Amino acid sequence: MTIPIWKKYLSYFFELHMESAPSEINPHLYVSLSRGRYQLSTANAIYSYADLYDNFTLTFQQIKLAPTIKDVLILGFGLGSIPYMLEKKFAKQYHYTAVEIDENVLYLANKYTVPELSSPITMMPADAFAFAHYCHERFDLLCMDVFLDDTVPENFETEHYLQQLGNLLNPNGILLFNKLAATKKDRDQAAVFFELFKKVFPNGTYLEVNGNWMLINDKRFVTATHIS
Repeated sequence: MTIPIWKKYLSYFFELHMESAPSEINPHLYVSLSRGRYQLSTANAIYSYADLYDNFTLTFQQIKLAPTIKDVLILGFGLGSIPYMLEKKFAKQYHYTAVEIDENVLYLANKYTVPELSSPITMMPADAFAFAHYCHERFDLLCMDVFLDDTVPENFETEHYLQQLGNLLNPNGILLFNKLAATKKDRDQAAVFFELFKKVFPNGTYLEVNGNWMLINDKRFVTATHIS
């Protein structure tokens, strides 16, 4: 959806409510316009914020996005911040498979963000946990960004699920697993989970990105050279 100039201007001073679309999964789900970008939020979390979804923006600035990347899997699509920033900020054209359990989220993404993109996106209204078990495709980049409000559901943080994510990767495929680390309690929990992550991905590492840890399956994908 094209943003009128006057609304974009006002959004730098006031957050403008655009639409609410509550669901059984997300009882407080709404889109607002903030700093010229569409933002998808719940009561306690921001699900998407275009190129200002900093945990992924800062990550993509610090990893090697090889020219061989073609197919990208996003578990937890939100409003589509990941394809938006990769296309608009990093000038990347990939084919995306977008898995999102909440059909209201997909409705909002199709209304506000997807029409602005030229990258092909295959939408999958499905549970990301079941999808990882039944999917037989392989991907070059896998972004795990599943949250229920501000929490990653427990079944997504098991050794078995991490192994399934690994099975979805092509050789030299990159896994990015977004984990909240805003408070000491969050960081302690993230540290425990990282030890489990290292059992499945022994060469794994993480980046501290604006109150989150981005866990990465192999430290060789990380570079100290930032992309401007």
